[in-house]
Amino acid sequence: MPINQNKKAKKHLPTVDEFLKFRPKRIDVEWYLNSEGLVDIKVPKFKSNFGKSFCRVIKKEQHIIVNMDKIGSIVWQHCDGLKTVEDILKIVIKKLPKEENIDQRLFLFLQQLQSLHYLDF
Repeated sequence: MPINQNKKAKKHLPTVDEFLKFRPKRIDVEWYLNSEGLVDIKVPKFKSNFGKSFCRVIKKEQHIIVNMDKIGSIVWQHCDGLKTVEDILKIVIKKLPKEENIDQRLFLFLQQLQSLHYLDF
């Protein structure tokens, strides 16, 4: 029996065309525009009750603030689950026409946000 049969099948990596059709949706967390007009996201440090209780006991903040840059702020605001990655890419290109490699940067950024569980597709 080949070894690969015992392993789980590798996840299918989407093609660029498939990825452009995804509809990223940010998680339900508190976020706001700061004084510079950039997005700040308030993310819980812990999901478990133990972690939350531990923060209360040692009197530490239970959240971290994630500060987005200009591109990240534009992207975050449009990850509403309605717009596709392609729609968001067009918006970013229109707002920041001089940025280089914006498509690759957008794809990597969205994948990072997903791996951090800040959004889902």
